Amino acid sequence: MPHHLPSRRSALRSIAGIGAAVLGASSCGPGESATGPSGTGNEDAMTKGRRMGAEWESHARTFMSWPALESVWGEDLRYVREDIARIAHAVAEYEYVVMLARPDQQKAAQKACGRDVEVVPLAVDDLWARDTVPVFVEDDGKVTGIDFNFNGWGNKQQHTNDARVGRTLLTAYDIPRSKAPLIAEGGSFETDGEGTLLITESSIVNDNRNPGKSRDRIEAELKQTLGVKKVIWLAGVRGQDITDAHVDSLVRFTAPGVVLLDRAHPDTPADSWSRAADQAKSVLSRATDAKGRPFEIIDLPQPDLYEITGEGDDFVSTYANFYVANDSVFIPGFGDRKSDKRAKSILREHFPGRDIVQINIDTIASGGGGIHCSTHDEPGKPVD
Repeated sequence: MPHHLPSRRSALRSIAGIGAAVLGASSCGPGESATGPSGTGNEDAMTKGRRMGAEWESHARTFMSWPALESVWGEDLRYVREDIARIAHAVAEYEYVVMLARPDQQKAAQKACGRDVEVVPLAVDDLWARDTVPVFVEDDGKVTGIDFNFNGWGNKQQHTNDARVGRTLLTAYDIPRSKAPLIAEGGSFETDGEGTLLITESSIVNDNRNPGKSRDRIEAELKQTLGVKKVIWLAGVRGQDITDAHVDSLVRFTAPGVVLLDRAHPDTPADSWSRAADQAKSVLSRATDAKGRPFEIIDLPQPDLYEITGEGDDFVSTYANFYVANDSVFIPGFGDRKSDKRAKSILREHFPGRDIVQINIDTIASGGGGIHCSTHDEPGKPVD
């Protein structure tokens, strides 16, 4: 197993020497609009009928990104690529997978991922497709990509190419682009598909993304941009990981009104992360969703850190960073057999009829992420 690596959660690491994007687009072009209170003035017309669907709805495809830079991963680059290829191969058993890779790395990525994964030449920097690929919504049934102006998680890292994925990818797939009036990442958002949005305040009401904007203003912009009706704010954790505590490693919907909440292993001392989970549980226990339903909250316990096979100060051992694909759910296996089995059982109970697939992702987890962080679903009829 590779040693602890310069991680996604480290605020001190920068990427250097990033080349230009393969595909380009102007910041304002055909098929593009600005949405929200700071948009073009036609916001009501543009967002009428807009809806952000739940992850368990039908996917056209899954997008992923091939990690590009040795300057980030060092000697562990080969291992993290093995993890990414393993996820891509597994998801491709259930739905179409598109891997974005730098042109000079396309051939190697294709060999690693196998013939069931389409590898397309598009300049990317790292594997975090959840945050760099646009957030997809439906406008009167037609898919639109929302570009949330990725800025390296509050300028903690420089991702020149990843910042352009919102334009380059949508141009390549002829999907209309809507430029959001705020800065955020896809891992910030969790929705039930019925108008409820969960989000951590630490990850978006933050001067490193949206300086000078109040929570009320950001909430109004989120409602306008994503078509959601109710935003439930969780405190999160500031400054202790590079994402400022994305919600997709904390709490996840399994159905409208039902959430799984990440909980530390019972033998783990209390810290800022477990206190954030306690705060989230307190908020959710008193809240109702967009349709007025109270929440059913189910704990999703982490593994015993003394039993896992991975390592590193920034190792993310949450099972909450799972990915729901067509007919399937993908969760990590950390090597603690008892906890892995328990997590798989919980997911099986809450996603009946879907295959629950456990995957080893120790290098990705050592880098501060998980399966959900490295995948991004496009809603729609499955691609043949």
